Amino acid sequence: MDFNIFYSHLISIPTIAFFMAVLIKWLSFYYNTWKINLKKALSSWWMPSVHSAVVTSLTTAIALKYWVSSDLFAISLWFTVIIIYDAINIRYEAWLHAWAINKLLWEKFKEHLWHLPSEAFAWSLLWVISALFLFYI
Repeated sequence: MDFNIFYSHLISIPTIAFFMAVLIKWLSFYYNTWKINLKKALSSWWMPSVHSAVVTSLTTAIALKYWVSSDLFAISLWFTVIIIYDAINIRYEAWLHAWAINKLLWEKFKEHLWHLPSEAFAWSLLWVISALFLFYI
């Protein structure tokens, strides 16, 4: 049996996905604004979604290690669905509320909190591919 640290220790795949997402987010923010800002890279806005990266890569790793028929995969899959649903829908509603409050009261609530479904899907696909790559190296 081959020894693969990513296969043996499932925590490593989502950890690497976390750091990859933060790095991509930081580089993307820098490219678009020409400003270095680590706080923005660790924030909950801007793509890619770090929390979606972690749960998607973890679910993929569990599927590869324990197969999709396992109870652990089912739990992880539903956890992933809830996280991505939150990133798309519930945060969109929070954005609508922040926008309305800002317009009515001239406040400065953070408005950009959500991700488009296409963004969430595309980035989730990247994390699945990343987990597959790490699993089979």
